[in-house]
Amino acid sequence: FSRNFQPYEIGFISKGKPKIKTFGKLQLRLRFFRSWILHSLAYFSPHPGFAIRMQRARGVKIGKGCYIGPYVHIDLLYPDLVTIEDNVAVGSNSIIFAHVNPAANIHLKKNHYPRKLDPVIIKSGTWINPGCIITPGTIMGKNSILSIGSVAAGSIPDGCIAIGNPARVVKKL
Repeated sequence: FSRNFQPYEIGFISKGKPKIKTFGKLQLRLRFFRSWILHSLAYFSPHPGFAIRMQRARGVKIGKGCYIGPYVHIDLLYPDLVTIEDNVAVGSNSIIFAHVNPAANIHLKKNHYPRKLDPVIIKSGTWINPGCIITPGTIMGKNSILSIGSVAAGSIPDGCIAIGNPARVVKKL
């Protein structure tokens, strides 16, 4: 090895210029492919126990007594940022995102619409009805209900019903 080898990095540095770190890119692609395979198995599974096992294998933190319906999409790139506590039900065709990368234009991405990467926490006893979308940074309160087709963008307090796009509290339980 050359004397410029730095063991804590992937790749080598020669003459002050970093080379393309192909091993890091390959590792990222393999991690994504593994996550995609496990997600696909969970997504099409009619058995909630199998879906939960596959999501846990991807890195999603899921508590005891949970139900995840078929066709639930949990973030492909950052599943480890999603936490689902005990006794939570997630209805079919729901989407849970921990990241948003809205702009393809570099100028817009740097100045106006940067990548958003925030954890999603769904607390104990929460019921997420079918067709709901949960955006990055959302904290669903304990024993709360998100109505059919609602979009949760922000925090939903404990013990309440939220409806709409964006979801707003309509009733305290």
